[in-house]
Amino acid sequence: MSDKLTPEHRSWNMSRIKGKDTKIEVIVRQYLFSKGYRFRKNDKRYPGKPDIVLPKYKTAIFIHGCFWHRHSGCKNATVPKTRTEFWNDKFEKNVRNDRIKQEQLEQMGWKVIIIWECELEKNFLQTMEALESELQRQEET
Repeated sequence: MSDKLTPEHRSWNMSRIKGKDTKIEVIVRQYLFSKGYRFRKNDKRYPGKPDIVLPKYKTAIFIHGCFWHRHSGCKNATVPKTRTEFWNDKFEKNVRNDRIKQEQLEQMGWKVIIIWECELEKNFLQTMEALESELQRQEET
């Protein structure tokens, strides 16, 4: 099966995918801010530039897209039908880098929380309440 788009149009589409301030990141930040949490976003001082850094809780939050970060068992973690070797290499590199950055943060004494895009889409409120519970546990330690 060939791509329905020209290489130029596919390239243009891919260039529009944002690396930060995605819709899901913005709504998570709005929710946290409305609940009184104060944070930094995409802080370059920390490995992996976490999407949200909560210094008070010594917690870094990554909001991962299921496609790019390979959410195991998720229907959104598909592999494109064309250039599959390229995509598999890219996905492996993404997952490896995610793991390395998470380990670096943990070695620095930080709690790392991963929120998956599909979890937010499926049940935003439940996901955010679970995040709040985790932050409250972190505050108690």
